[in-house]
Amino acid sequence: MIKKEKPKSKYSAASIQVLEGLEPVRKRPGMYIGGTSLEGLHHLIWEVVSNSIDEAMAGYCDDITVKLLPDNIIEVSDNGRGIPVERHPQTKKSTLETVMTVLHAGGKFEGDGYKVSGGLHGVGVSVVNALSAWTQVTVFRDGKIWQQEYKRGKKMTEVKAIGKTNATGTIVKFQADSQIFSQIEYSWKKIADYLRQQAYLTKGVKITLEDYREVTDKKEEQAKIKRYSFYFDSGIVSFVRFLNQGKEVKNIVPIYIEKTQDDVYVEVSLQYTDGFKESLYSFANNIFTPEGGTHVAGFRAALTRVLNTYAKKNNLFKPKEEGITADDAREGLTAVVSVKLRNPQFEGQTKSKLGNNEVRGIVASVVADGLADFLENNPREAKEIIGKCMLTARARLAARAAKNAIIRKGALEGMTLPGKLADCSIQDAARAELYIVEGDSAGGSAKQGRNRQFQAVLPLRGKLVNVEKTRLDTIVKSDTLKPIIIALGAGIGDSLDISRLRYHKIIIMADADVDGSHIRTLLLTFFYRYFEELIRAGNIYIAQPPLYQIKKGKEIRYAYTEKEKDDIMKKMAQGMKMENLTGVNIQRYKGLGEMNPQQLWETTMDPERRVMLQITVEDAQNADYIFNVLMGNDVASRRKFIQMHAKSVKNLDV
Repeated sequence: MIKKEKPKSKYSAASIQVLEGLEPVRKRPGMYIGGTSLEGLHHLIWEVVSNSIDEAMAGYCDDITVKLLPDNIIEVSDNGRGIPVERHPQTKKSTLETVMTVLHAGGKFEGDGYKVSGGLHGVGVSVVNALSAWTQVTVFRDGKIWQQEYKRGKKMTEVKAIGKTNATGTIVKFQADSQIFSQIEYSWKKIADYLRQQAYLTKGVKITLEDYREVTDKKEEQAKIKRYSFYFDSGIVSFVRFLNQGKEVKNIVPIYIEKTQDDVYVEVSLQYTDGFKESLYSFANNIFTPEGGTHVAGFRAALTRVLNTYAKKNNLFKPKEEGITADDAREGLTAVVSVKLRNPQFEGQTKSKLGNNEVRGIVASVVADGLADFLENNPREAKEIIGKCMLTARARLAARAAKNAIIRKGALEGMTLPGKLADCSIQDAARAELYIVEGDSAGGSAKQGRNRQFQAVLPLRGKLVNVEKTRLDTIVKSDTLKPIIIALGAGIGDSLDISRLRYHKIIIMADADVDGSHIRTLLLTFFYRYFEELIRAGNIYIAQPPLYQIKKGKEIRYAYTEKEKDDIMKKMAQGMKMENLTGVNIQRYKGLGEMNPQQLWETTMDPERRVMLQITVEDAQNADYIFNVLMGNDVASRRKFIQMHAKSVKNLDV
């Protein structure tokens, strides 16, 4: 028997790497903030702000300010109690230093620190310190101003008193580390939207955002500073009103339910609109839970039960009507469900779903009592709400019949795919692409220019239905949308099953003009209303055909923007003056139909060279608002929106 020689390697104690302090954070930042993209960069701000929000929820803070300073410096201040500075009994260091340099150190882990707390992943501000080039913390407490500085998570100075004060609070100032983040660019809108949401969820707290990044001269500071403040006495009631701007509502004043039961604080506000989509936003300890959880399950169960009980008691059902289902109760509903509890249990590192089992029953009980009381005391609004739900129920039955007529077994398996669909040969949905193309001319070029193995093409002809004003039974009969539904193969409405999706890349390809923009908007409205899961999963894209073909001799270049065209022209000039540049032919594409199949493949369909925009819903509530304004029934709101944004598009070459 011949023994196989094993490779020589030394495996000893020295092979085991031990990371001390905050080194694990710098080594694996994705484990603590989800990644080092712009999303992770902004999470640094969220983590610091969450500490101030914790102080506010505990009743010790009512003023929070976030400043965007030059050189990508962030400053977050509050008027809370201030981080303790005395010696910590376990670490034998200042408590401030412990909080800033030790993972999982903070009041939220103590029995009497905070009754409830948020925080990104429960790792504390120490992670921000670890991922910053430098951090400075100033504490106003015990009649003194205390300060300590750090560099990449390590202390540079001891905690020292630098002055006297009668105030209390904390200022955290940091600069994200370019060694960790390849791109450091803070979004005013993203930060403002987050802070607005926190202000809604923490009523009575003023949160201010200030932008000093364009201030270069102290004399011009007040003129150039950008400032926004959020303060909501009505809390989530104001949130619901904000979400329903421009919509026709059934109950004029949003229903508000608030109660603490078994140490769980439950706060719910809801309002019915004439829309067809549910807009529900749920939070646990001010943390957004996009996947819902036990608090949402409790709310929905109580909502359906109470509406049915009230309708039966007051004889609001017609003979032989089945009653209100959960889906009927959710159509046109706008709701915010917020719970605050001592030990939240989240599913997944990103805290996207609440898992505390006891919360379901508590929320169901609180909502049932509060909603039943509202309906009894407001019979007119109650009748409007029940009427809305019953109209939905009748439409549901009609839609089911229409839907079953076109979405049946076989259609989803490719036996009766749309006649205009040029399908691909590959069976692997993860590699398959579907181009939804405007017009037969462009569709013909796309069919000829595509890679038939993995690219399918579905040309659109005819007027697209505005789904914002149309019920599902009409949509599934539409000559333009029905082929898309069947081609996708995942069903629609209550039969939607994303696992059956036939293409993992769905690409909208339309002309770069006003008509093309309109078609893209209609299709995006359709996908957002009925296939939101596809957008959240990153399956929807917009193709970016070039605006220009620039040809000099045998050299052919394509430009996708005006700036790119100018840059190409400058390179072709090669030292010549632009006005003397000869032999260059510039073709402005007015539509996809002007490109032959080869050009369309090279510029728009070739995976090696194409440019595509992936559609995401970073801010679902804002997307919902925009779609409602642009595609809804409120003409006044649409006119106002167009007037406000006309200046920003008046010079576009379309």
